[in-house]
Amino acid sequence: MSQETFKKIGDSAEQMYGPRAILICGFTPFEQETVMNALDSIELADVPVIVATATDAETRLGEMLARPDQTGLGADSDTARAVVMSGITANELDNIISVYRSTGLPRPLWATLTPVSENWTLATLLEELKKERNAMESK
Repeated sequence: MSQETFKKIGDSAEQMYGPRAILICGFTPFEQETVMNALDSIELADVPVIVATATDAETRLGEMLARPDQTGLGADSDTARAVVMSGITANELDNIISVYRSTGLPRPLWATLTPVSENWTLATLLEELKKERNAMESK
């Protein structure tokens, strides 16, 4: 597992690391629209949402999160289902997770961008997130 470990995120209006954006992976086009509508419902329409495509496995996260809003929207991808948030506040993160749960969509892997992970490829991040989930579930 990486040297970077989980950190509890408290309540805060301070913006977290990175450009303000959300990257979603492994969602069908219908599910992508569901996620977009959920984010709109909590007044996060100003946060760009980027959709990872089937060709993004070796793309760095920092590069992906700098893409224009709705890049990749409507594209299918067979990657693991994940939501990577960047430049949002802890309060917004809580709202995003809460509204996501209300959609009834399957549970994704969750991550926030860090100075270390922004240089990782999407494939590397997804592998790390799977390892971390497995470690947490085996406790």
